[in-house]
Amino acid sequence: MSITRSIRTPIMHRAVEANGFVFLGGTIADDTSVSMGEQTRNILGKIAGYLKEAGTDKSRVVSASIFVTDLSKKKEMDAAWTEFFGDNLPTRATVGVADLGGSALIEVVVTALKG
Repeated sequence: MSITRSIRTPIMHRAVEANGFVFLGGTIADDTSVSMGEQTRNILGKIAGYLKEAGTDKSRVVSASIFVTDLSKKKEMDAAWTEFFGDNLPTRATVGVADLGGSALIEVVVTALKG
C-alpha cells in the first residue's frame, strides 16, 4: 500500500492518500469572527479546494467528523452542509466540544474516495 502526503503545513499534511482514500485533516474557517453558518461555508469551500488538489471532489466524500463548540447553532451548520453536498450527503458524526482554539466554532474532518 502506498501513501501519498500533500498540502504540507508546519505541523501536518492536510491530505493523505492511502488505499484509494483521501483523508483530510481538520479544517477551520479563515475568519472565525463570523457565524456558524458562514464558518461552515468557508470550511466547505476550503475542503473543496483541498479535495481538488488531491484528485477528487465533494461527490466522493464518504464520511465526515464535525466538532462544534455550540450545538445550539447546529441548524446553521446543517443548512450550509446540505447546500454544499446536496443529495450526495456523506455519513457524519457531530460532536460538541468545549474549545477549538481561538474563536473557531467548527472544525471539519472528511474522508473521500480518490478519483
